[in-house]
Amino acid sequence: MNAKVLIPLDDSPTAEATLDYVLAHPTRFASPLILLHVVDVDRLAYRMIPDFQLNMVRDRARQAGEDFLSRQLQRVTAAGLQARTRLETGSPRKVIPRVAEEEEVGMLVIGRSHAGEIRDVLFGSVTNYVLHQVRCPVLLV
Repeated sequence: MNAKVLIPLDDSPTAEATLDYVLAHPTRFASPLILLHVVDVDRLAYRMIPDFQLNMVRDRARQAGEDFLSRQLQRVTAAGLQARTRLETGSPRKVIPRVAEEEEVGMLVIGRSHAGEIRDVLFGSVTNYVLHQVRCPVLLV
């Protein structure tokens, strides 16, 4: 039995480069891949927006997430890899390690944005946080 590989994705250039790397080296990654997208509900919570509008924004964000994952799944299966998608809501910092644990993944493949080391030191990054929270091997792309 092959170990599952978790790949958190968003619409950033870093995540696209991460998936491009996986697709360029398909024999290095065991199937099945789990493509994870996290809708960051904290970022959607704006002040002074009525609840009914906030719920509408959340619903649209979930639909956009499903559409995004569907496009990424098509790319992965076209490359001959087996994969499935998983859409979650919450803070990516918390959700990614939780999903890695729940899915009992054998490896996490995640991109590191190059926003700047000073910014990462001051504010931290999702990648850095996740790197120190998961129990499985991590490949930084």
